[in-house]
Amino acid sequence: MTTKKATRRPPIHMIDVEADTLTDLALSAEARVPEVSRQLLDEIARATVHDAASLPPDVVTMHSTVEFIDEASGADRTVKLVFPRDADIAAGRVSILTPVGAGLIGLRAGQSILWPDRDGRERKLTIVNVCKSADKT
Repeated sequence: MTTKKATRRPPIHMIDVEADTLTDLALSAEARVPEVSRQLLDEIARATVHDAASLPPDVVTMHSTVEFIDEASGADRTVKLVFPRDADIAAGRVSILTPVGAGLIGLRAGQSILWPDRDGRERKLTIVNVCKSADKT
């Protein structure tokens, strides 16, 4: 007998004001990036929302520097999650309005998520480390 592998996503957490800001951003970007907008809205809807002071420190939030492993390629990447205006892939700043950005938000160190890439293939992303930054760019 074979069992079907569960595809349930891990629990995620967000800061209340960030969830509101990201909802507005996703809605405003719906015409330009409909798939990522929908994915981000889905993640916001399922998140446990906290005030900033009570959010666990190892949760990926905006402006976090995140080390993760892309299990499909084995690549260990470190990126800073930013708003679209601050994105610069060459500098390691990834927009929340990209598939990777929308997939990382709200995860904690040690968690993994199966998440579609730009081509629609599911990739397993595993969070290794999360570092908060006072620098908002």
